[in-house]
Amino acid sequence: MNEIMTKAWYTLISLFVITNYGLLLGGTMARVRAKVQGRIGQPVWQPYIDILKNNFKRTGIYHGVMFYLGPVFRLAGGLGTYLFIPAVYGSLVFSNFSFSGDLLLVMYFIFFGQLGMALGAGQSGHPYSPLGVSRGLAQMTAFEVPFALSVIAIAAQYQTLSITEIVAAQQGGILNWVAFTNPLAMVAGMISFLGMSMGNPFSVVIAPQEIPIGPPTEMQSSFLGMLQTNRAIFNGAKLVLFMNLYFGGATNIWIMVIKTFLIYLYTVIVDASFPRFRTDQSIRFFLGTPALIGIAAVVLQML
Repeated sequence: MNEIMTKAWYTLISLFVITNYGLLLGGTMARVRAKVQGRIGQPVWQPYIDILKNNFKRTGIYHGVMFYLGPVFRLAGGLGTYLFIPAVYGSLVFSNFSFSGDLLLVMYFIFFGQLGMALGAGQSGHPYSPLGVSRGLAQMTAFEVPFALSVIAIAAQYQTLSITEIVAAQQGGILNWVAFTNPLAMVAGMISFLGMSMGNPFSVVIAPQEIPIGPPTEMQSSFLGMLQTNRAIFNGAKLVLFMNLYFGGATNIWIMVIKTFLIYLYTVIVDASFPRFRTDQSIRFFLGTPALIGIAAVVLQML
């Protein structure tokens, strides 16, 4: 019992750290985007202000049970993604519950949060909700194809689905990273990561400046605050996951910060450099070159 309580306490510390790191990272990158566009931008701590503001609000609108469960499912997806991956390899505090999960479980949690949010948005009564849901699920299905192929290639390479074992196999130097031992899998995975991040050119799900859809419109008050909290956790979890899969993981908290910051900066650079795709363009893109690269990675590993 003492061991379980100790592990739970360490996990809470790890979750607290990644939540605050995700919030600060989101505020920092928003300011970077503003500088690129010639604006001053919001303060780095603006995400904290937004969450507090929304959590102090209340709503008297009722759309049905599923509408309120949507943010809960979304938060569960973000938490599940993070709690079953090691944030810092070999760390007692930041290993989380990685010993009891694998890549398939983490991929399930990524799907779970997005599908739950789609069900909640669909019951919101907003006239554009079906449009946002159809766009989101279509693009999610497309970018998961190269990501799944990349995961299959890595699993075949190391003969395991354990994220901890995959990170362990990449220790010993930069040339042991999947980015160098299996570059095709890395390229397919990092392209799919752009779709997961939903920035340009794959921001069609929320479609800023086009139509009023997405959680900021459909949700309000504490429900929006919950989604904003999950955004920080889920962004941090995805960054740590891709760091573990392709870039050797991290053996201390500072290496984790540097690597995840650079991975996030990669998405921001692409976001600031390209216009938005239409839904059909996005789907054709992910099912084209990235999927072929993923297939090539799998075939090479099988050979």
